Amino acid sequence: MHIFVILLSLMPSVAWQAHAQQERHIRIATEGAFPPWNAVDKSGEPIGFDIDVGRAVCERARLSCDFVTQAWDGIIPALTVGKFDAIMAGMSITEKRRQVIAFSRPYALTSNYFVVARSSNIAPLGSDTKVDLSAKTEENSALLQKLKTNLQGKVIGVQGSTNAEAFVQKYFGDGVDIRVYDKQDNLNLDLVAGRIDAGLADFSVWKSFLDTADGAAVELYGPRLSGGLFGPGIGIGLRKTDEELAARFNDALEAISLDGTLKKLSVQWFGTDLVAE
Repeated sequence: MHIFVILLSLMPSVAWQAHAQQERHIRIATEGAFPPWNAVDKSGEPIGFDIDVGRAVCERARLSCDFVTQAWDGIIPALTVGKFDAIMAGMSITEKRRQVIAFSRPYALTSNYFVVARSSNIAPLGSDTKVDLSAKTEENSALLQKLKTNLQGKVIGVQGSTNAEAFVQKYFGDGVDIRVYDKQDNLNLDLVAGRIDAGLADFSVWKSFLDTADGAAVELYGPRLSGGLFGPGIGIGLRKTDEELAARFNDALEAISLDGTLKKLSVQWFGTDLVAE
């Protein structure tokens, strides 16, 4: 008798949880100006790798999701005050950001490169080496010093509030002139026009640009940069208090990774598998 009463008392709670799992509606913010991670089409609708991954995740997590665009500089503050529920904007997971928000597991990895004009008079430095900022080796230190020496006094373009900006400030300091841009497209225009000497960004962003007619005038420069302040990869930004949503995202990301959906979308948008690299 007592067991029957207890079971009856639990039924509304179980039914409510199942209902909540099926019915939750959320808003996901993206920048809309960081192709191929995210952009907007001619009608103003968000498109890109972030958006396609987000839709696949929402389907698996039984979430009804709307995508909205938000300027990069204010995207984290807007999340914390509840303007939307998550961020999918090619955002690297870093310790600094973790002080303010939480992240899902990574859904892509990052590789950062400098790019310079092919006609540049900057001393040559091949792009076939790697520097993991998490590993303090003599080889890494030598490569970073060479990079710093070659770019001494140059004008370096970066998108504002990104890890690229943080890297140049930390490792180059006042040895270079840092030009900060609101959008990557504007940085690319100045690079081609010769108004800056070099730019730093994620390889996936450069690849999209390098494949264009304007991009043929520039080339990758120096070692691949990863680890350290660049973080372990790209994740979904969430409020720290939204643990239930984080768990649902993580489960869904694992599912689309295991069934190959994540790799398929990466190859579709970047021409390579950013999930495993």
